[in-house]
Amino acid sequence: MCGIAGIVYKDKKLHNVGNDMTNMLHQLQHRGPDSAGYSIYGGTGLKKDEYILKIQVKEQKNLLDEVKDTINLKSPIKEDEVLQSVGDSFIYKCMISLDDFHQLKPLISKVDEIENVIVINGSHDFEMIKDVGSVLDIAERYDVRNVKGTHAIGHTRFSTESGVDRYHAHPFQTYIVRDISVVHNGQITNYWKVRDPLERKGHVFETFNDTECLVHYIADKLDTGYSLEEALEQSVEDMDGPFSYIIGTPNGIGIAKDKLGLRPGVMAETDDVFAIASEEVSLREVIDTHNVEQISPGEVMVYEI
Repeated sequence: MCGIAGIVYKDKKLHNVGNDMTNMLHQLQHRGPDSAGYSIYGGTGLKKDEYILKIQVKEQKNLLDEVKDTINLKSPIKEDEVLQSVGDSFIYKCMISLDDFHQLKPLISKVDEIENVIVINGSHDFEMIKDVGSVLDIAERYDVRNVKGTHAIGHTRFSTESGVDRYHAHPFQTYIVRDISVVHNGQITNYWKVRDPLERKGHVFETFNDTECLVHYIADKLDTGYSLEEALEQSVEDMDGPFSYIIGTPNGIGIAKDKLGLRPGVMAETDDVFAIASEEVSLREVIDTHNVEQISPGEVMVYEI
């Protein structure tokens, strides 16, 4: 079933978006008890060449040292910390500098080669936070309510395929285009028909989750010259199944819904805020809902700041 949400502050200033998105997702918790996640944009404060890596590391002697050594071979670590986590692993967060964005994926692949280690995400303009458990538990675990930003997307997951773990939680991202992430409710039923040509072009998939296929598809379109709106419109034509999804970019968000309108979605807008969610109860946490609009079947929208 899953729940998705997005919010954009029109003044481009930093707001308590982590708190607002937590409240929105909490109202969608009944749609997805397995895991939850956020992409919060605009508040990282990184310099142009700086990136944040978040890496899941199993509790094992000397394993973190191996991770650090591997990263330092490519880019000296500028700042780092170990984040509170659950289970038999922890999250290692570090900041690095790279001359070019396209150096990020090779570095991530090298780190992923280490046994019992997996890179959760690498980004410049957004903070990705995702984990198993409830929205409120995750928010407390990672201090999400204090994360500021200009816009954000979020997700609560009810797993119908692929593993229930931190890596398979939404949002998903790809490293073809910088700082693109997606949250998705539904299924892409022609998954292999969409994935096969992307793999032939050189896309490397890490999971069998259809949401990963979706973010690769959009990033590929953007990389070949499509505007975001054009990419979303083409996705509605090319993808089968019941779906609605929200794309996060450094400039705002994009929305698309399948032609039959089989997945719910509502949106509302004031002079200050644009918000979207699977259900109106989520919108009420952040916006006046007197003028709620349904997302129409096949509708595509881009909201940028």
